[in-house]
Amino acid sequence: MQNTKVVELRPMSEDSKTPLLDMVAYPSDLRNYSTTQLKQIANELRLETIDAVSQTGGHLGAGLGVVELTVAIHSVFDTPYDRLIWDVGHQCYPHKILTGRRDRIRTIRQGGGLSGFTKRSESEYDPFGAAHSSTSISAGLGMAAAADHKGEDRNVICVIGDGSISAGMAYEALNNAGALKKKMIVILNDNDMSIAPPVGAMSKYLSRLVSSRPYLGARERGKSITEHLPKPLRNVAKSVEEGARAALGTGTFFEEMGFYYIGPIDGHDLDALIPVLRNLRDTEQEGPFLIHAITQKGRGYAPAEQAADKMHGVSSFDVSTGAQNKGKAAAPAYTKVFADTLTTLANTDDKIIGITAAMPGGTGMDVFAKAHPERMYDVGIAEQHAVTFAAGLAAEGLKPFCAIYSSFLQRGYDQLVHDVAIQNLPVRFILDRAGLVGADGCTHAGAFDIAYLSCLPNMVVMAPSDEAELAHMTATAAAYDLGPIALRYPRGNGTGVEMPNTPEILEIGKGRMVREGKDIAILNLGCRMEDAMKAAEEGNYTLADMRFAKPIDTEMIAEIAKTHRAIITIEEGSRNGFGASVLEYMANAGLLDGGVKMRAMTLPDIYQDHDTQDKQYAEAGLDYTAIMALAKTL
Repeated sequence: MQNTKVVELRPMSEDSKTPLLDMVAYPSDLRNYSTTQLKQIANELRLETIDAVSQTGGHLGAGLGVVELTVAIHSVFDTPYDRLIWDVGHQCYPHKILTGRRDRIRTIRQGGGLSGFTKRSESEYDPFGAAHSSTSISAGLGMAAAADHKGEDRNVICVIGDGSISAGMAYEALNNAGALKKKMIVILNDNDMSIAPPVGAMSKYLSRLVSSRPYLGARERGKSITEHLPKPLRNVAKSVEEGARAALGTGTFFEEMGFYYIGPIDGHDLDALIPVLRNLRDTEQEGPFLIHAITQKGRGYAPAEQAADKMHGVSSFDVSTGAQNKGKAAAPAYTKVFADTLTTLANTDDKIIGITAAMPGGTGMDVFAKAHPERMYDVGIAEQHAVTFAAGLAAEGLKPFCAIYSSFLQRGYDQLVHDVAIQNLPVRFILDRAGLVGADGCTHAGAFDIAYLSCLPNMVVMAPSDEAELAHMTATAAAYDLGPIALRYPRGNGTGVEMPNTPEILEIGKGRMVREGKDIAILNLGCRMEDAMKAAEEGNYTLADMRFAKPIDTEMIAEIAKTHRAIITIEEGSRNGFGASVLEYMANAGLLDGGVKMRAMTLPDIYQDHDTQDKQYAEAGLDYTAIMALAKTL
């Protein structure tokens, strides 16, 4: 299968820092080079990745850790006919450079540019889109099964990290793959440990040996013989084989799941990787294989290797020093306000417990953990478990704050309904990244939480309009014990308002009047308040900060409906959320019968591509200009 787009190769020049990479437009070009030359291409690919991300920002450390893996896979397998699936996809920048997108790599995560993750609509070399973790093995197994159904002889390769494989979905897929015996290759990209002593010349030789056709054939013949032995002897033979494989530095866990395990091998050593991949490509052995590759996140770039987070996500930076170009914010980030407020509350309330699912820095729970380490739990990439774990804590009278990105909590929705809401347990859900998120695009946009939470009985849903309100709502959540309560707030910085010395505990379901005007009333939920205020002042409109998506302030709405000709609701969420609840109440209460008009401003019914947040708001029709345009029609 050949990509139809033609990419012009860069001419080789004496002063080029990437002379061999300049001759690679697509993975098929890699297959013309020796292993020695591929090593040089990998070095050049690393330089190109560093230079590109230094200009655009984005994910750096993860991509640097898989440079050699990327080169090895594409040089051995016939991609895109053979399917290569990257779990999460944030490590795919080197992959994009090699697959016809080098000329656009400096547009990554920019408006109209390349996605920061794999994306099916972007390239045929991205057979499965991803941005959340732990989906690759399930998708790969589906593709392997599809190949069998269609009679196609294609390889399926899934690259999954040691963090992603901790999620329950990955184990469900491993279990099913082992049972179905479809031919597929899972590469466990293990970057959470240094390269251990077994990863050396002997390990390289043994990995090549155990992946070879003679060894695989002999092993299967041995299995067929031992199956006919009496049970005691059969068990002894199995133990001997497992012991022998363990002595080679391998683990039997994946073997028990039905995989043929190879490794651990050095994921940066092409002399080790390429022969193993070729052996598996050419084998007639059925069933799934797992290659355990040890890699180093941030490999080959000293500032990344030395950084605590291996420069996982970065803004643009100086290549020579690694110093990032971060402007000083005029107001604190919402995440920091929540973290500082919760930490302070916990100083006097020992029932407060912190929970996150592998995102301590992203949710601010790392701040809480430093102050109260004995009350902080990072459960790994396991949102379902996090929710039910929090339910167990709440059932015993504690106050769990379960801090998870809005789009990640979608993974724990059944647990939220079954384990929390039905039992009316007071779990505090803290939804960071609610609304539009800029460069991360639609996969990380918290567009749906107002709708998916507000439909649940017993649930309270809050949304602050600024950082002071966020502090009040954090305190309100800590004080609320009557059932589950959720607090959603956006990515980015606050508005610069004065912060309260002591947060106020809000009355549940009550909004606040911000300004009184005439004719038109704007009911704002969340952080579109600045644009709403600007519009209200220009048009002399009434403006209310509703604070709660559920329960809504019906008393305030009824009063406003009696004294205004039109009502506009604004929310940074999908359709069928806050505006729908207001409309339903007004219709059922007869408040629309007198002729008052009602309009709801929500996110559009599309998945918005990555861009700056301001441009996304404009595209969504949720900025000042859109508010004024709608108000004038009324």
